[in-house]
Amino acid sequence: MQLDASLIDLAPTAYDTVAASLPASPTQHVRPLTNEQKLAQVPASAYVKAAWERSASAGPSAVNKAAPKLSVRAQGKQPQRTTSIPSNESFVLLQDSVIRHIPSTPVTQTRSRKPAPTPQNIPNPPTSPSQYESDQISPSPLSHHLRSAARLFNLLSTRTEIDHPLCAECTQILLKSLNRQLEETKKERDGYIAFEKEIRKERDREAQGLTQQEAEKKIERLKNDERHAIEQLKDAEREREELDEELRLLELDEKALEAEEAEFWRHHNDQLLVVEHQSAQLASLRAAYAADVATLEKLERTNVYNDAFCIGHDGVFGTINGLRLGRVPGVPVEWAEINAAWGQALLLLYTIARKLDYTFTNYRLVPMGSFSRIEKITGDKTTYELYGSGDLHLGRLLHNRRFDFAMVAFLDCLKHLIDYIKSQDPNVEFPHQIVKDRIGDVSVKLQFNQEEAWTRSLRHVLLALKICLKWATNGANG
Repeated sequence: MQLDASLIDLAPTAYDTVAASLPASPTQHVRPLTNEQKLAQVPASAYVKAAWERSASAGPSAVNKAAPKLSVRAQGKQPQRTTSIPSNESFVLLQDSVIRHIPSTPVTQTRSRKPAPTPQNIPNPPTSPSQYESDQISPSPLSHHLRSAARLFNLLSTRTEIDHPLCAECTQILLKSLNRQLEETKKERDGYIAFEKEIRKERDREAQGLTQQEAEKKIERLKNDERHAIEQLKDAEREREELDEELRLLELDEKALEAEEAEFWRHHNDQLLVVEHQSAQLASLRAAYAADVATLEKLERTNVYNDAFCIGHDGVFGTINGLRLGRVPGVPVEWAEINAAWGQALLLLYTIARKLDYTFTNYRLVPMGSFSRIEKITGDKTTYELYGSGDLHLGRLLHNRRFDFAMVAFLDCLKHLIDYIKSQDPNVEFPHQIVKDRIGDVSVKLQFNQEEAWTRSLRHVLLALKICLKWATNGANG
């Protein structure tokens, strides 16, 4: 920093003048008040203060911010020197026109902190008279100017918070800080001006005042507004009560619906279990039905009559259930076997007639195994035994004759049954015709007949019974 030309050669009185014009050295830093604190101290209404705050907020928010402190470099602080000021340089050079009065050196007025060192390590001016006289004997113009500048800078450093001298960079920083403070001060001033205007307006309004009529109208309007607000409040409370009641009813409905839903799901689960059980039963029934259908088909294919009355042949003999019916020379067949075979034949004829719901008109069949008989129900109503004997006495001969009549009656019943079957189904073919006691070309009588012929006639009888049984079980009528 360069000094002005007017400050190069200053007299002692000029130093006093400069020192008096500077502000006193701050001994205690007082914390500045914020804008809110300043505003709180002003005796004004809240409306005016709000207006001032709105006017102050129009600018940047940096009004209430404190100016940033200068850095060590900006403040011009340098490391303090440990060397003391030489006593031979503590003096003041006086010009010829100045009264010889040595003013108090500003070194004694410095602050508690050490003064900043001057450029080029220039010491403070000497204060003792011996040093002053020694320096006056051989004064140097360059040292005089340096000592004057050092004294002036020391004076400035003691009265301000900034150490002098400042470099160009620090000066620029200082100027920016001062300009910022100036801008903030201007904005604060504008806020105070707006605040003052609002205060004046409020005072003007208070000075004008309201008339009694206007005040009464205003009071009446405010009462109406209050009454309207109270009515709205009552309506709102009444609506709130209605909504609370509606909410309570809705909550009850919700609980009822939840209970109904729970009951529905329980019923649904029960139904699912029932359906599952029924499905299992249905599957079981279907499996049983399929098995029963297969059994039924098997049973339908099975003819129980064929199993009960198995008609076949054994050589020249016709057999029924393994019993031979007939006699031939050289093959002795017991009469017990022949009688049992005739009993099975009579039972078969009786069974076929009952199955076809056919009733014989002249005879009634009495199947009794080996002692079966046929009863005549018309005429003399006699009984014929359908079993024979091998005895040769006279009584047995008469019995064999009755045996022949029984066989002829059996053949007559068989002929009527064949005629009934042909009437029901003309397509049925019987290989042997029955005429009186003959079937085919042989007679069924035993007396006065050859055994081979009698055995062949009995074989024809069994064949006719087999055809009748087949038609009765598998034919159209069956």
